[in-house]
Amino acid sequence: MILATAFAASGPPAAAADAAAISVFAAGSLRAPITQAAQAFEEAHPGTRVMLTFGASGLLRDRIAAGERVDVFASANMAHPQSLGAAGGWGPTRAFARNALCALARPGLAVTPGTLVQAMLDPAIKLGTSTPRADPSGDYAFALFERVERSAAAPAGSARVLAAKALQLTGGPDSPPPPAGRNVYGMLVASGQADLFLTYCTNAVVAIAEQPDLQRIEVPSAIQVSAEYGLAVRKDAAPAAQAFVDDLLGGAGQRALREAGFLAPR
Repeated sequence: MILATAFAASGPPAAAADAAAISVFAAGSLRAPITQAAQAFEEAHPGTRVMLTFGASGLLRDRIAAGERVDVFASANMAHPQSLGAAGGWGPTRAFARNALCALARPGLAVTPGTLVQAMLDPAIKLGTSTPRADPSGDYAFALFERVERSAAAPAGSARVLAAKALQLTGGPDSPPPPAGRNVYGMLVASGQADLFLTYCTNAVVAIAEQPDLQRIEVPSAIQVSAEYGLAVRKDAAPAAQAFVDDLLGGAGQRALREAGFLAPR
């Protein structure tokens, strides 16, 4: 089982075979809080295990649409689970968390929130993003480019310039797999593949914990893009799946999300 919570090995083999299992697909940015919530849920519901798979939300959505059996889908946007619901077989999409964008900067790069737009537009600075459509983080970054265009801080045509120069370094179907046990965004900046990388603020916190010399640059409110996370349950999922979702919406899951830096849903 790949990317799953560990199941207690102390019981007999028959116990594992008889245990209720919940299959959860979740956005990669949710790895820490969802893993914590799953462990708490297993402790509170003996005999139930939560199997977790993390990745870019758009790619996970495509796997579900192609027929993979999943009970719960926790996406970094509302659109992907909503599209599954529109196709039938899934319950309503419910918002359960919010995130914001930050810029992760290489050591020594002279950039502040006030000079972030100028830095992103600088031809000499490599600007990294995730892959739009496959990974909502990339969609949010490109939405930020449009906000730059409409702001007073940049010249006309800035959105086109930023979209053209943005290096879509992760989150796509052909992107190299993330390094095991390392934050991919911190690795991309620390290795010099990007000087600036637009990612979720929660990802920036994890990256800097691994690479303390990296910089987290706050995005000015005038161009900030709020990321709303949504989740849905398969209509024929076991009751335990709905119980796990209820926990994410208002129990230990919400506490884990706050601890990881996610904002409360609207």
